Amino acid sequence: MAMLNRVHLNGLRAVETVARLGSLASAAGELNVSVSAVSQQISRTEKQLGQALFERTTSGLVLTEFGAVFAARLGAGFRELAQAVALADEASQCTLVVSAAPALASKWLLPRLSRHFDRHPNVLLRIDASVRLANLDRSDVDIAIRLGDGKWPGGKAELLLAQEVFPVCAPGIARKLTSIGDLAQTCAIIDERAMINWESWFAAAGVQPVTFQKGARFTDPMLCLESAIAGHGVMLGWQLLTADALADGRLVAPFGIRAQSGLGYWLVTSTTKAESRKVRDFKIWIKEEIAATMAQFGSSVAEPSGAIAVESTAAPVYVQSDIPLRQAGS
Repeated sequence: MAMLNRVHLNGLRAVETVARLGSLASAAGELNVSVSAVSQQISRTEKQLGQALFERTTSGLVLTEFGAVFAARLGAGFRELAQAVALADEASQCTLVVSAAPALASKWLLPRLSRHFDRHPNVLLRIDASVRLANLDRSDVDIAIRLGDGKWPGGKAELLLAQEVFPVCAPGIARKLTSIGDLAQTCAIIDERAMINWESWFAAAGVQPVTFQKGARFTDPMLCLESAIAGHGVMLGWQLLTADALADGRLVAPFGIRAQSGLGYWLVTSTTKAESRKVRDFKIWIKEEIAATMAQFGSSVAEPSGAIAVESTAAPVYVQSDIPLRQAGS
């Protein structure tokens, strides 16, 4: 390998291309350089090797005996290099990069990924779990799942699910809640960075807000969820965060009303990149998973044990694309 350091790669490419195509002009066209540049690269390579590779004739360059053997080896070597580069391209083509917030990735997306693997075994999923907004035009992210109003510069957004908010708590706490007023005897588990608030749910329920007991405060919705499961109080949850815990009984939605938050989960792709087959397949898959989750979610919260049916006297707040809202991470 050390001997390669004395020979320039561009010169070797010029030799291989001229030998394969048979002329300086054809080689110049493939390499996208001038004829004189190809000629100079060949001369430089011959000097570096100390061997003539071509004979200069009136009809053009003709390989010497050594040049023919040398060019054959070069051809095999460059074919190997081309195949190595193709491997990288193939890996990139078969890798789907999905950007999603950690809470969504951990609590909802991850448990369902095996079904995507089964359906598309040749596609490697890479999850970019981050609250940052990935630049879809300049990064390797193929598709983002974002929470917000659907308006992001440089992104084409498609609504996946409107976010509904509702109280959830451990079954032991739910058994003590005979009315909404009983919430005043419980602790509220608060996500300090949340874009949702209890006032919207009380408004949808048509009742005055209650004052909770002081409870735990976090800066991460996953910690709020685990705190609720542990029985520390009541949290304001939403479908995709709480669906599995509601389905297996770790959480209960003790009241029969859900409020639209004005936000939604959106599938976001670049406006400048063509949509690939792997992205289209992912969209189909995740919509099916959302539908299955919502069917399960509906059966979990439609008639929870000890639920208190509440008629809403306030109009729900629906997602409006022209309402400026602070965005959550992709």
